[in-house]
Amino acid sequence: RRPLVVDIAALAAAGDRVAELIRTLAAEARLTHGGAVLGPLEALAPERPEGARLLASLCTAMSGTPLIAYGKKNWDPLWTRDSPVPVTVLPPGPAGAARQWRRALADAARSVGLPDAQAPADDRLIEATASYRLDTDQLRKAATVASRLAVLEQRPVHPDDLRTAVRAQNGAGLERLARRIEPAVGWDDLVLPPATRTQLTELALRARHREQVLGEWGMRPGGGRGRGVIALFAGESGTGKTMSAEVVARELGMELYVVDLSTVVDKYIGETEKNLERIFVEASDVNGILLFDEADAIFGKRSQVKDAHDKHANVESAYLLQRMESFDGIAVLTTNLRANLDEAFTRRLDVIAEFPIPDAEQRLALWDRCLGTSIPRDPALDLEFCAARFELAGGSIRACAVTAAYLAAESRAPLAMDQVVTAVLQEYRKLGRLVLESEFGPWLAKERGR
Repeated sequence: RRPLVVDIAALAAAGDRVAELIRTLAAEARLTHGGAVLGPLEALAPERPEGARLLASLCTAMSGTPLIAYGKKNWDPLWTRDSPVPVTVLPPGPAGAARQWRRALADAARSVGLPDAQAPADDRLIEATASYRLDTDQLRKAATVASRLAVLEQRPVHPDDLRTAVRAQNGAGLERLARRIEPAVGWDDLVLPPATRTQLTELALRARHREQVLGEWGMRPGGGRGRGVIALFAGESGTGKTMSAEVVARELGMELYVVDLSTVVDKYIGETEKNLERIFVEASDVNGILLFDEADAIFGKRSQVKDAHDKHANVESAYLLQRMESFDGIAVLTTNLRANLDEAFTRRLDVIAEFPIPDAEQRLALWDRCLGTSIPRDPALDLEFCAARFELAGGSIRACAVTAAYLAAESRAPLAMDQVVTAVLQEYRKLGRLVLESEFGPWLAKERGR
């Protein structure tokens, strides 16, 4: 016998007909001897009085009939007279998730006219979806979107279709709290030391296999309750921290959400914690990476309590420590000053990647890459000189390249060395750095003589 599946959100929106619908549902459940399935509880908001009353009415009407309620929230005994038998359902491992995707894609293929044989093979299916967390409804919708994308182009379902379809399931809740970035850069766009690349690869690896390692195998570091992966990117401004987070997000087929700390930190006591809680809750439900830029502003060291402000700041830090342990998503913290972070935070980090100022060889690669292949270059353009003399981070090199390109466009001539030097001088002034003849050599005298 099949149970009745109750759309709890539609029931809650029925208005004056709610009582009549509850009686009808209860009667049909008894007649069919199949019971009922109710959920998700979050859609009913039982913590609110009206939601609790509706849930109590439904459970009372279903008394004596098998009733399965599901959701992410723990059951509150105050909601109803009788307490249910709690059952914890763990997310499936990679193989189980692949079977779910296989069934969902088969159903979607039949509905859109796509042959079953055109779905990805199991190994590619696992690789494409291992880092995602979807409920049954989201998975069904994602499979349908992926199948429709394949039908539109008259080809088999590709792993990229699955990634696009999963991103389409992300709600807009987190976008109200963070800036969404759809990754557009890859590993080949990064110019980083091998050690930093290794740490980025490890972050992607941990994110991809966290369900298996932390869930199935129970390898939670320090006994933490969450299944999240948290990384720290430490380095000076412009060394590629945000870009690296974007690359990892693209590797995992996820979107990047950058948290604007100006919308989080609040002068009123308790409001900062509320804002952070909303972000953590929304991020746990989204298949994306959460990026806290300049995280030392909220993850800073706890201080000795001297006044009410210090006490409140320490309460914020204590809250964050607890919340990180129970976080189920993927978060990246970036900082220019690693020493400012509380040691208790760093102990809870899964990956720490250092982003040093690039050396001369890396700077040469950055200059060449930032200038691109479309700008005509003067044969006398000496990028080796720029890389050897000007110790700039990647962000500053990119800014210099853009400024030099504008100067070249104005001159209606190929990009020349004097335009690059002018751009570097402007960047030095912007950074508040001293202009030394030992760095600029003969080009400084030429610039001053112009």
